Amino acid sequence: MSSWLDEVKWDDKGLVPVIAQEQGTGDVLMFAWMNREALALTAERGQAVYFSRSRHKLWHKGEESGHFQQVHAIRMDCDNDVVLLTITQLGHEPGIACHTGRHSCFFQKLENGVWSATEPVLKDPSKIYE
Repeated sequence: MSSWLDEVKWDDKGLVPVIAQEQGTGDVLMFAWMNREALALTAERGQAVYFSRSRHKLWHKGEESGHFQQVHAIRMDCDNDVVLLTITQLGHEPGIACHTGRHSCFFQKLENGVWSATEPVLKDPSKIYE
C-alpha cells in the first residue's frame, strides 16, 4: 500500500515540495511542503495536509481558517521530486488560499524593479484567524 510513497524522492529532511493549483482556473494558489505522513493523509482524506517547517508539525489546510482544499488529483513530476495537487479552494467565494486573505499566495509581481501586489485582499487576515 505504501509503495507509491516509496517512489517519491524525498529530500534529506524527508520532505517534498508541493504546488496547489486550482482546478477551475488553473491558477497556482500556493507552494508548501509535505512529509510522507502528510501526503498519505492527503490521499486518504481528499483534503490537503501539509507539513509546516516552521512549526515542525502537520498542517491540515483550513484547520484554523476554514479555507480547506478539496483534492481532485495528485500528480508527480518526471523526476519524482515535486507534487502537484489539483484542488478546489473551499471556505470563501472566491477561494482564499493565502494567509494574507488573497486568492493566491503568488500575488506579487515584479514591475520596473519593484514588487507590486496584483491581487486584492478578499478578507482581512485578522478576521480569518479569530
